[in-house]
Amino acid sequence: MTLRIGVVGYGTGGRHFHAPFIDAAAGCALAGIVARAPGTVAAANADWPGLPVYPSLAAMIEAGVCDAVTISTPPHTRRELVLEAIEAGLHVVADKPFAPSAEAALELDAAAEAKGVTLGVYQNRRYDADMQTLAKVLRDDTLGPLWRVHSRMDFDDPATLEAGPTGGLLRDLGSHLVDQMIWLLGPVTEVDAQMDYLDLPEGPTDAGFTITLRHEGGTHSHINASKCNFLNLRELRALGGEGSFVAQSTDVQAQQIFAGKRPAADPETWGFEPESNWGVLRTSDGARHVPSEQGRYHDYYEAFAAAVREGSAPPVTARQGARTLAVLDAARESATSGRSVSLI
Repeated sequence: MTLRIGVVGYGTGGRHFHAPFIDAAAGCALAGIVARAPGTVAAANADWPGLPVYPSLAAMIEAGVCDAVTISTPPHTRRELVLEAIEAGLHVVADKPFAPSAEAALELDAAAEAKGVTLGVYQNRRYDADMQTLAKVLRDDTLGPLWRVHSRMDFDDPATLEAGPTGGLLRDLGSHLVDQMIWLLGPVTEVDAQMDYLDLPEGPTDAGFTITLRHEGGTHSHINASKCNFLNLRELRALGGEGSFVAQSTDVQAQQIFAGKRPAADPETWGFEPESNWGVLRTSDGARHVPSEQGRYHDYYEAFAAAVREGSAPPVTARQGARTLAVLDAARESATSGRSVSLI
């Protein structure tokens, strides 16, 4: 069975991080796009000639062209669209952050369960090449007992900062970085955060953050990000009792997409960091470069389609998404109050 997936919203998310990877995913087919602005409609038609483009989710539902939809519209619009798709009996992939709070995420999970459809959260950066490489290093146990992980993601990209109280960097890049650390290190028990703000016409907007997470297993992680400080740096550091691993990457899949490439065109070479960016593992045996694992965002969609077919859990469940949102809520509380927040 091929899962026919429609993309709702064709901004940066829908155009660059969903449609090409649905197209590349085995067991999936890109079935339609919802776009309204004339320029966005023109872009969709140019990118996918012959693919139907609809003015609304309701119009696409009425056309009956899809079994599932990806909701990739601005954050404040997602909840109602997710509920509309669930009510129509469609399986749903919701972009992050897929709900305004952890409680609202659980509400969406309950709605999907009641309707008998699969609801997943698009935490695609679990499938980044650098994250997959770090995960392999940890599985190989070359670092000994793991002490801590540092994750830094700085983009010189202020134009994509979503302004106002429903936007901000914490719910944007923070959703990814927190999810990565939970996936890698397990549940979070305590959060300590500091945040940086810009005064914008839409309202105060968080434009940078640094967060310390204490994990249930005893490790701790430290994440920070910015978009408005003229920095471009993605770095991962892992330190353990027997060594360290450090990698500075190029965000290779995003760079390939923005260069006009598509994963379906050359799946064997897609998503590898160049050798010049391979991470360095340092132990008592010396230092050596670790070859890049492959980054494959389309693995998310292949796993989602398998979950729909088999009736199993999607690659990132709504409850897992709620767990990430609870950490983000705690980070905001911590930054506001100036104290650590417990999640136990």
